[in-house]
Amino acid sequence: MSITTFMTTTTCSPNSADLHQGACVHLGSDEQLYQVIGIDHHHDRCWLRRWPLTRQGSEVFEISLQNVSLAAPHRS
Repeated sequence: MSITTFMTTTTCSPNSADLHQGACVHLGSDEQLYQVIGIDHHHDRCWLRRWPLTRQGSEVFEISLQNVSLAAPHRS
């Protein structure tokens, strides 16, 4: 099984129309942002972590691609 490696960048860029590593997503109606760490399209799974990262880091978890939706770009 091939799994996309963990990313090392510190930005969350949701501007793409396609789900990709580094994209910001939401889970269902949850307003919390999550960052895509890796994607396995063959098994319909992805790995996420809460965004922004906490000082202690953010735990990575696996979820079905059907449960995520791209977040709108964040504007300050």
